[in-house]
Amino acid sequence: MKDCITESRDLAPDLSTDGLVLHFSSDRSGNWDLYVTTRATTHDDWGEPKSLDVINTTHGEMCPRMTSDGLTLYFTDTYDHRPGGQGDIDLWVSKRATTDDDWSEPTNLGPMVNSSSHDFAPTVSADELAIFFGSTRPGGFGAWDIWATTRTTTEDDWGQPKNLGPPINTSFTDDTPVISFDGTILYFKSRRPDNGDHNLWQASIEPVVDLNSDGIVDAADMVIMVDHWGTDNSLCDVGPMPWGDGIVDVEDLIVLAEHLFEEIP
Repeated sequence: MKDCITESRDLAPDLSTDGLVLHFSSDRSGNWDLYVTTRATTHDDWGEPKSLDVINTTHGEMCPRMTSDGLTLYFTDTYDHRPGGQGDIDLWVSKRATTDDDWSEPTNLGPMVNSSSHDFAPTVSADELAIFFGSTRPGGFGAWDIWATTRTTTEDDWGQPKNLGPPINTSFTDDTPVISFDGTILYFKSRRPDNGDHNLWQASIEPVVDLNSDGIVDAADMVIMVDHWGTDNSLCDVGPMPWGDGIVDVEDLIVLAEHLFEEIP
């Protein structure tokens, strides 16, 4: 990484799934911008970082998160109110047709996702159906909380964000989430007073399979799932990711069967 290191501040790295593309934030230009560096193989050195000029502005860009196919890049615009934004810090997205193309002019995720408060550090699930991010919007438990927005398919609009609630969010600052590739672990930063000022935490993401909330996963839950077969019922849509894939089908039945006869506290 020596070719990428400068005396400036370089942070918020985002590595592609093949380990060959690294996006990050840097103030080496005197302003927070997004940069990218690449390498031919995982055994090679990183190349000279390049500024994402089509995305960067004087408003400050941070926390890049690229989707697994390399065609969509989410990021945070900071400090100033970038034209088209909802607040001082918003979530934005840029797309491209192929990985050989330049990124498109960014678009704001809109008033459904962004608020007049600070919305920061997006992380997108591998199936691109969920975004987790930090926010100071009303309805939280602390100064910063982690929120999530989902959609049924990649062609749909993002839904109303929901606060993850306890035990993820506390009266302290909880933010900067990162979701694991398989969607089962959420990593995040917290200022809860356990081991210092800022620490890294993790929490497992588990599907809700006790569909009737009677304390055990059994045939009654299977009946509920069958009754909603082929629909987009969110209660029964629990696979393959913990938040489902937009349809109740065999993927959800497999997840439920894995927990059959488990007692749920």
